[in-house]
Amino acid sequence: MTQSFILTETREHVGLITINRPQAMNALNPQLLSELMDALALLDADNETHAILLIGSERVFAAGADIKFMAGFSAQEMRANGFVELFDGLRQVRKPVIAAVSGFALGGGFELALACDMIIASESARFGLPEVTIGVIPGAGGTQRLARAVGKALAMEIILNNRLLTAAEALQFGLVNRVVPVELILRESLAFAAEIAQRAPLAAAAAKQAINNAFEEPLTAGVAEERRLFYALFDSQDQKEGMQAFIEKRKPTWRGE
Repeated sequence: MTQSFILTETREHVGLITINRPQAMNALNPQLLSELMDALALLDADNETHAILLIGSERVFAAGADIKFMAGFSAQEMRANGFVELFDGLRQVRKPVIAAVSGFALGGGFELALACDMIIASESARFGLPEVTIGVIPGAGGTQRLARAVGKALAMEIILNNRLLTAAEALQFGLVNRVVPVELILRESLAFAAEIAQRAPLAAAAAKQAINNAFEEPLTAGVAEERRLFYALFDSQDQKEGMQAFIEKRKPTWRGE
């Protein structure tokens, strides 16, 4: 029987996905990434799940792609196996996805965290993209997302000079949302995700889409799409419930409709 590298559970309205390949420091291979994207898709389709939390262990989030898997491939073979394209599954998830990073998030592991919407880091977190030290470059969005997150100069240093960012530096440069003690990473990140899960699901998905558009579209197009999403939400039951609850000074009950 094939071992699964992903553990999934639901805690109230938060879907919790744990990367579980400890014997390889959670290195990412095709099986692990395929299982991860399947788990994300299932949670995204579950109406009772309003936010998703992705976590590794206290020691390592993910130490990168599995180099033993990739080492012998030619360029044509690497293209054909579609490994880096598996990361694109995260772009299809409409619900907020939070990465909880403790220990090392290197190479593909860092790219995985960058592809999430928010990052909670433990004090032991270390972020890096060391691909140039083994003769390649980040291939799953790392050069693009990191430059957008921290700017050109620092992205150049991290990627070209193999600089590791500490959790405190990542917070300083706006790469992570907050830093927590190592022993509290699961509790604090779950609490953070639970807060987001309390928001109106359709509005949260629309807000996520609009914010992502800000990094991919010109300002005029982004504002136009924001306005379209704003108007569209007035046809939702959640908008009626949310505004009526505000008027009545009570807590809303979201239906995701």
